[in-house]
Amino acid sequence: MRRDSIFYQLFQQSPSLLFELLTNPPANADEYKFDSVAVKEPKFEIDGVFLPPESSSRGVVYFCEVQFQKDERLYERVFAESSLYFYRNRDRFSDWQTVIIYPSRNIEQSDLYPHRNQLNGNQVHRVYLDELGDIRALPVWVGLMVLTTIDEEIAPSEARYLLERAAVEQPETASRAIIELVTTIMVYKFEQLSRKEVESMLGITLKETRVYREIKEEGREEGLQEGEQRGREVEGRSLIFRLLTRRVGELSPDVRQQVETLSLEQLENLGEALLDFTSMADLLSWLEASR
Repeated sequence: MRRDSIFYQLFQQSPSLLFELLTNPPANADEYKFDSVAVKEPKFEIDGVFLPPESSSRGVVYFCEVQFQKDERLYERVFAESSLYFYRNRDRFSDWQTVIIYPSRNIEQSDLYPHRNQLNGNQVHRVYLDELGDIRALPVWVGLMVLTTIDEEIAPSEARYLLERAAVEQPETASRAIIELVTTIMVYKFEQLSRKEVESMLGITLKETRVYREIKEEGREEGLQEGEQRGREVEGRSLIFRLLTRRVGELSPDVRQQVETLSLEQLENLGEALLDFTSMADLLSWLEASR
């Protein structure tokens, strides 16, 4: 399961979600924005950075790492990257904090001794999702994090519960985002099932998902469903190009040519797959696998 992209979608939808995991969140948690940053000389790419509002005077920067696989050099890398970034931007921030999110303790790096000062202090926060408690007693957004870790046997019922809560507790925009995230999590968890089968499992329909709404908003639904096959391909490609540009940026002529040659069935598959794209590399990998 590509959990990193799921958590980054969660944080993009609700940056303040990170602070729900901390005992002492900043007072202006709702004003933080989520981003990724590059640190040069040497160049590091830090995917999870929570930046304080620009209006605040030298606020606290939060670094976040979602770690679902054993990495015996994780703390060396995280502390090196975050320290270097803080050093390079010292005038912007008054302090730094780091949050490491694990599914459970057994994924954590084994040798902790060299990092005892950081790990036993109040700047580094380790969160173990399986220790947060009953998913039904947690805030909905935190529950989505826990949903990525629970067993397949109970995942469908817990996912449906989160959808029901979202419909009651969340504004329409947030509820739709939660539907997308729950569906994506379950598609990864049940890789042997198609997206439509997962939607059936959850008791939702295609009409409630982002692809359908994008098509409807663009006024293409009728053309895609009822038009001539050639017309469907033209309209479908036009929509796919727009969605891809939103997700991964402008396409090069070579990449556009590759998308142009896709069959209608491949376009439909791409329309579902692109929901999980976070960079141009994801698109290129998908195209390579589809040859």
